[in-house]
Amino acid sequence: MGNVIFMSDRTSNDESRSLSVRDRRFCIRYPFAADVVVLNLETGSRTDGVTCDLSLGGIFVCTSKPLASNTRVRVTLTKKDQKLEALGMVRIVKPRIGMGIEFLDLEPPHHGLLCRWIEQLSKVR
Repeated sequence: MGNVIFMSDRTSNDESRSLSVRDRRFCIRYPFAADVVVLNLETGSRTDGVTCDLSLGGIFVCTSKPLASNTRVRVTLTKKDQKLEALGMVRIVKPRIGMGIEFLDLEPPHHGLLCRWIEQLSKVR
């Protein structure tokens, strides 16, 4: 059985936004290692790291320099010759360990790749 993650949207008062977050907040996490580049959309700064786990709702990025909670980001995951790009928001910060990033928007090809990765990971368990 997989781990369950909880991500809440504490900054939004929009009812429809809260419902969509509520629908996605429980996702099975799978151990997953991929190189990741996190681009801070507010400052343009770049943070490199490695994913520790992956779910349909987001990723945990292991990095010694995590960004602040509620920072809007663009993430690029690279696994072998495959790249996944998504817009996201930093939701959980563990100083000197890493950060949990919730996926907010994935274009259809990237969403398809995410689903294929999750499907492969679920078969391994």
